[in-house]
Amino acid sequence: MHRIVVTGGAGFIGSALIRHLISDTDVVVLNIDKLTYSGNLNSLNSVKRSDRYQFLHADIADKPKIAAALENFRPDAILNLAAETHVDRSIDYAEPFITTNIVGTYHLLEAARAFWGSLDAQRKQDFRFHHISTDEVYGSLGDSGLFTETTAYDPRSPYSSSKAASDHLVKAWTHTYGLPVIITNCSNNFGPFQFPEKLIPLVILNALEEKPLPIYGDGKNVRDWLYVDDHAKALFLAVRRGKIGETYNIGGDSERTNLQVVEAICEQLDSLKPRKNGDSYKELIEFVQDRAGHDRRYAIDASKAKNELGWHAQETFQSGLKKTVDWYLHNSSWWRPIRDKTYSGSRLGVVNKHHAE
Repeated sequence: MHRIVVTGGAGFIGSALIRHLISDTDVVVLNIDKLTYSGNLNSLNSVKRSDRYQFLHADIADKPKIAAALENFRPDAILNLAAETHVDRSIDYAEPFITTNIVGTYHLLEAARAFWGSLDAQRKQDFRFHHISTDEVYGSLGDSGLFTETTAYDPRSPYSSSKAASDHLVKAWTHTYGLPVIITNCSNNFGPFQFPEKLIPLVILNALEEKPLPIYGDGKNVRDWLYVDDHAKALFLAVRRGKIGETYNIGGDSERTNLQVVEAICEQLDSLKPRKNGDSYKELIEFVQDRAGHDRRYAIDASKAKNELGWHAQETFQSGLKKTVDWYLHNSSWWRPIRDKTYSGSRLGVVNKHHAE
């Protein structure tokens, strides 16, 4: 793998992947990103001057532009991370999720299929289309059990439904057309450069601004947490070592309730940046109306990725969280413009809110 296209490379996971590829490999990268509200090229400042990095401002749904980019760049692989990802936003207004996650994936698949079909026999054999998805497509677990690659799909939100649909399209393109695809489904990512609509950065920044720390419902919903740099390494291993047509679940083996996550953030901040009044940040915790259709528990069995790809998470939840909190404390120049101009931390996804054209 010498030349890789990363779609959605200005996003949270995509930018982590590109930083890994430029810093730790000899791969040449073309980043294709639409630059929606959560796309941030400042997340790539550390690699943007590399002669192995290129950027194209484009929508994956723009098939002619994508087709031209593939023809010009001549990639060995495409890693598709372009997606709308926030469940609460999908509850407010689902159309962008349908447009990008389903229709956009279709157009990208078709552009990739045409490019792949033009390759010589050896390059055609080596080419890969890697689609990055989520554990949310599997629905909700009870108190026990883990998601495996054979767990039946049971998506519950507009977001997870759109990702499930895109997964099915990708699988169909390998079975019907022979396109060499790989799918990975990951658990909840966290780490530096995450847009502050997601739980961990939202809580960190709210705490620093002495705002309430919202916890949905009773706070007992469980997620498996994965440090984003570990995920980035898994993605590159998957595209290099994964078997065509296979799915690999990538998880951090770090189940926590939402309340435990928020309390752990408060403990880190209590140590690293104590409040002026001497109280714990836990005093800012506030239980709020639950998310509509809130899945109770996600947990991933990542043994297939460990056994077949040779991957394992290097960060524990505790070590990754300390790095994350420390990063937000020392990088206000990245997140402050977002809080001031793009997203101030207001509640999203309340069912009685409707978006009307």
